[in-house]
Amino acid sequence: MPRKKRGSLKRDIVADPKYGDKVVSKFVNCIMWDGKKSVSEKIFYDTLDFLAAKTKEDPLQVFFKAFENVKPALEVRSRRIGGATYQVPTEVRSDRRDMLARRWIIHAARSRSENTMSERLALELLDAYNNRGTSVKKKEDTHKMAEANKAFAHYRW
Repeated sequence: MPRKKRGSLKRDIVADPKYGDKVVSKFVNCIMWDGKKSVSEKIFYDTLDFLAAKTKEDPLQVFFKAFENVKPALEVRSRRIGGATYQVPTEVRSDRRDMLARRWIIHAARSRSENTMSERLALELLDAYNNRGTSVKKKEDTHKMAEANKAFAHYRW
């Protein structure tokens, strides 16, 4: 780990071939298991088809609205001060906010009980679009935790 400054090792991600969007491409990459990108792309595109049939709206707009509804604004971080550990509320950086939203949506979809992964993901995105579901609850729990520990905000670094 560098001592003086952070290295700029951010790789430029290639946009999605069908929609030409980098957010979609990152989401597909997060769905992927064992390097099977074509399988994860099929899951995602089937999900968007399912959303289009279910909502009668543009499925990409439904996806982005659901994604926006899951992004957290605050989180707590452990900070050790004088032998005690405090949960200090901090604002979430934009790249971490996106990463957490992706992770929470995919984890919630995988833990659902529907038959196919595309159906699970579509229903979780639909729930997130309507501000309910497991991933939105995770965001609300994170915000509640930050609100409860607001007294330790002066320990922020």
